[in-house]
Amino acid sequence: MNPTPGIRPSWVDDRLFPFESRFVEIGGHTLHYVDEGEGPVLLLLHGNPAWSFLYRHVIAGLRDGYRCVAVDLPGFGLSTAEDGFSFLPADHSAVVERFTAHLGLDRITMMVQDWAGPIGLGMAGRDPARFERLVVGNTWAWPVGDDRHFTRFSGLFGGRAGRFLIRRFNLFVNALVPRGHARTKPSKAEMAHYRKPFPTQESRVPTSIFPREIVHSAGYLAEVEAGLAALAHLPVLILWGGKDIAFRQKEKARFEAVFPTHHTVDLPDAGHYLQDDAPDEVVAAMREWLAG
Repeated sequence: MNPTPGIRPSWVDDRLFPFESRFVEIGGHTLHYVDEGEGPVLLLLHGNPAWSFLYRHVIAGLRDGYRCVAVDLPGFGLSTAEDGFSFLPADHSAVVERFTAHLGLDRITMMVQDWAGPIGLGMAGRDPARFERLVVGNTWAWPVGDDRHFTRFSGLFGGRAGRFLIRRFNLFVNALVPRGHARTKPSKAEMAHYRKPFPTQESRVPTSIFPREIVHSAGYLAEVEAGLAALAHLPVLILWGGKDIAFRQKEKARFEAVFPTHHTVDLPDAGHYLQDDAPDEVVAAMREWLAG
């Protein structure tokens, strides 16, 4: 939670996050974003409970030839949500769509992972002409109410007890961020940058809503899935961490079927947060693919 909307908090370490913080008002939200480099646009979207900090290595590695734009969702990172915001994925997607239009971004290569998949791919399906290429990390983009792998997770963390633990103990950050790294573990300073946006129970509400919506946003997820047909012609780079605790080879194979012009790079020993867990391989794969 950013206590002063529009101001970069003092806890952000310039050595770990050496980028200019920019802010824009969108629909009552104060959105924080990074806009580094020049060239073709790379729109970098995060999931739960991350923020643009997740992309720090990707931005540093690609801003020499690309315009890297990474925005924090309302209520995440340094962004502040308007009072009464739902924090539902459909509404996050609408906010990111307005942000993209406000900046006039076009011919976009968009990277998505975790909840950024449904959020970003939903936006792209509604306005496919704005997008040129996609980079898909460990994520999904369809209803999963008949898949016990997802319904168990949603019931555990999205139920009453799970929501209590997330809000009371910042569980999603303290437990799942380390578990989402398989090759390396975040340092104490890095973990602080994942914790600091959520210092109070109220500020953790956004992170507590997403687990429930894995099942309860089935209607929106069906819309996302329907929109994939409008994107099927796009070149797609699939980057897949093989030691993810959330998304499996099954989800990767489905994306490969949806996007016939895909190129897949497997990262067999990388975890869920592959941007942070295997940054050198992610940057190298993106640079090679983008130049092709």
